[in-house]
Amino acid sequence: MPALDEVRRFAADPRPGGETVVPVFREVRADLETPVSAYLKLARGPYSFLLESADGGERVGRYSFIGTEPYRVLRCEREDGDPLRAVEEELSGWRAVPVAGLPRFHGGGVGYIGYEAVSHFEPRVPSARCDPLGVPESWLMFCDTLVVFDHLLHTMKVVAHVRLDGDVDEAYRSAQARIDELVGRLEQPLASLPYTPLIGPSGEAAVSNWGRADFLAAVRRTREYIEAGDAIQIVLSQRYSRRTGAQPFEVYRSLRAINPSPYMYFLRFGDDHLVGASPELLVKIEDGRVENHPIAGTRRRGASAAEDLSLGQELLADPKERAEHVMLLDLARNDVGRVAEVGSVEVTQRFALEHYSHVIHMASHVEGRLRSGLSPYDALRASFPAGTVSGAPKIRAMEIIAELEPDRRGPYAGAVGFFDMSGNVETCITIRTVLMREGVAHVQAGAGLVYDSVPEREFEETEHKARALIAAIDDAEERARRVIPGSLGY
Repeated sequence: MPALDEVRRFAADPRPGGETVVPVFREVRADLETPVSAYLKLARGPYSFLLESADGGERVGRYSFIGTEPYRVLRCEREDGDPLRAVEEELSGWRAVPVAGLPRFHGGGVGYIGYEAVSHFEPRVPSARCDPLGVPESWLMFCDTLVVFDHLLHTMKVVAHVRLDGDVDEAYRSAQARIDELVGRLEQPLASLPYTPLIGPSGEAAVSNWGRADFLAAVRRTREYIEAGDAIQIVLSQRYSRRTGAQPFEVYRSLRAINPSPYMYFLRFGDDHLVGASPELLVKIEDGRVENHPIAGTRRRGASAAEDLSLGQELLADPKERAEHVMLLDLARNDVGRVAEVGSVEVTQRFALEHYSHVIHMASHVEGRLRSGLSPYDALRASFPAGTVSGAPKIRAMEIIAELEPDRRGPYAGAVGFFDMSGNVETCITIRTVLMREGVAHVQAGAGLVYDSVPEREFEETEHKARALIAAIDDAEERARRVIPGSLGY
């Protein structure tokens, strides 16, 4: 659905919203499938993605999205200019007719915008000179055919799009053929897929791109900047790298089990993979509403509900944690206010406790109405990158980061998300993420430095954050050693 006759009517009638495509879909039962098994059946070629969600880290989000064989891949290097302008141009010819039964995302662009893209939005911000990762500054894939996994109804919707500006009958037949192809893959037994054992090293120690002494010296230099009034907070990060023979998708399976999060993603870009479980929305723009959800303040989870309650109240009562949260909340309000109608910005949730598998976070929600004449891409530019991974004031903090950090950040601290065919955007902050490239896994973690930061503790904080990601790599390697060839381990 919709049927061909209905699509013909869409093509013949005036389209006041400027719609250029109609999504058509077929629904199949999925009570014996998971997004993981469906992805393994569907993924073909060098580019594909799986997007999942666990609300609050405890409840599965309603929809997961699987895309494969994109019609276009967009690689943006530094010299290519503003990546969001390229995304906007790519999607300018795609405007979907609303169809009942589909979620708001059913096709468009999926990928990452790297941290250094900020220099296209804020020319004052320089970049670190060294770029040992060598990945594109931004990288996205555009799909007009994908699968929507509905966890509530236990169904999958296989979606393709019919263009209305040509031979509609032929476009409809082509869409049905693409749907037939994906349904056929979903009907394939998983056990017939090839088994890939552990290849290469395992259990190696991760190596930082900083020496410990250099990081501690940078923290002390950061404190000098803060004492001089240059900034209130600066987020310094370090990258840990280790060789691994684990398969990237197995690392994703481990990460989603160890650290279920609101934004979980597996992005395959040829031989490079971005694997993440981020807790934090960067910005969401839907139907003209702009949302930002800053997270600042953390406690571990308790062993019982009573201990959870006690730790949560301790977090809320901590004056240092509250002060940092207020600072970042004000920064989020300012980011939304840059693109919102005057008087429309409001804090819809303040100092809320969000419980995840291992930690309790303090979070707030900011919303505003997008100002007339501005686009969702403008809203993303205004919020990029998040204050929680840069600092405050944001531009000066980023200047200091570029001076002190030894390497470009790459995907870390940027954005991962989707850009749909109706002008909606949803992105998370690229944290708790593993970049896997050429047999090496890279994880990066930061610490928010303030005037009284203790250098050794900040170093340990980055180590602690990175350790959770390295644990997922260890788990994937261990499962690969234990699996019996032919069983797939599923």
